Amino acid sequence: MNQIKLDDIDLTILQVLQEEGRITNVDLAKRAGITAPPCLRRVRALEDAGFINGYHADLNASALGYDLVVFAMVGLHSQAETDLQAFEEMVGGWPMVREAYMLNGEIDFILKIVARDLNHFQTFLTTHLTPAPNVESVKTSLSIRCGKDRAGVPFTPDAVYVE
Repeated sequence: MNQIKLDDIDLTILQVLQEEGRITNVDLAKRAGITAPPCLRRVRALEDAGFINGYHADLNASALGYDLVVFAMVGLHSQAETDLQAFEEMVGGWPMVREAYMLNGEIDFILKIVARDLNHFQTFLTTHLTPAPNVESVKTSLSIRCGKDRAGVPFTPDAVYVE
């Protein structure tokens, strides 16, 4: 991964792509205040340097029949690095787990789980998560509604810290 110093044009490109991933290169270049060829070169450089992980469609989970979001707080028996990595690898193979964060404090991991309904989630919980190796405890909270769902990073002048 190459390191590049980001300038205002790069930050504009990243901000626009984060909000409008399907924008054409010509339109992106206009928004960034440059012509299309150098814009495309910059996008490719940002991808190569690891600032852009990929592009995806933001799907409507409910329209696809996935109406339940559950947060599971998982405690492990062992926090040895090899055990933490083994848990992360196992979780990585579970499609219902959409996000997994290792935490500092009483809880070792928080998992965001998306399921069709309560029965779908309960089956996953009892057949995969709670009997998994090294899992000591699982506490769950069902989401009532989502008040904010913003992917990416906060692009405001005082929120971008790049050295």
